[in-house]
Amino acid sequence: MDMREVVAIVTGGASGLGEAAVRNVVQHGGKVAILDLTVEKGQALANELGRENALFVHTDVISEASVREAIDQAAGTFGTIHAVVNCAGIGLAQKTLSRSGPHPLESFSKVISVNLIGTFNVIRLAVEQMVGNEPNQQGERGVIINTASVAAFEGQVGQVAYSASKGGIVSMTLPLARDLAWYGIRVMAIAPGLFDTPMFDQLPRSEKAALGATVPFPARMGDPKEYAMLVNSILTNPMLNGETIRLDGAIRMAPK
Repeated sequence: MDMREVVAIVTGGASGLGEAAVRNVVQHGGKVAILDLTVEKGQALANELGRENALFVHTDVISEASVREAIDQAAGTFGTIHAVVNCAGIGLAQKTLSRSGPHPLESFSKVISVNLIGTFNVIRLAVEQMVGNEPNQQGERGVIINTASVAAFEGQVGQVAYSASKGGIVSMTLPLARDLAWYGIRVMAIAPGLFDTPMFDQLPRSEKAALGATVPFPARMGDPKEYAMLVNSILTNPMLNGETIRLDGAIRMAPK
């Protein structure tokens, strides 16, 4: 895809990996709708990037009505949708069994609902819009990029819910790509390692540095801009389809 012609929606686009993806799309000449629950940050980002380039839509990814409204607003403002970058997600650290008892089913279900079901909810509704696009010279009508995690492969102690949600994203990548190949829609997933996102904002700088030192090379936490660089590469390379790419500096997570 030509980035100058891309209209993208980015869930979780008000901060972290999503914000970096939003900025990258606009920097390369594309348009973007920022879908997020955080109104203040989302609106501020859209204002900074300019109304001609960016739109903020308050969106709950697990709500069909909310996502439909966001897609309608994005398509109504920019004409259509060519790409979806799913970054919305939540984390959780709870063991299957602890001193307080078994893992609460409610919290497990919430993580699966937001991270996995929310991702699929956005995909299924967005592709309904995408199939109406005129195919480009490569036959493409759209690209879906989902955010998994290295926890899908090496979940740590207390990550049973988070790992299950991210593992589901990895597992559905190929069947989604096969389902949508007929329409010229590609599907990819990115599995980031340790990235310097708001999830780690409460950690002291020394602890962040210690975490970064566990990465083989480069021995630091990832910059969200590097995630956005991979998003850009996926959007512009038509042969990338049906695969999960680890973006982790060769880290393999230890049990704890």
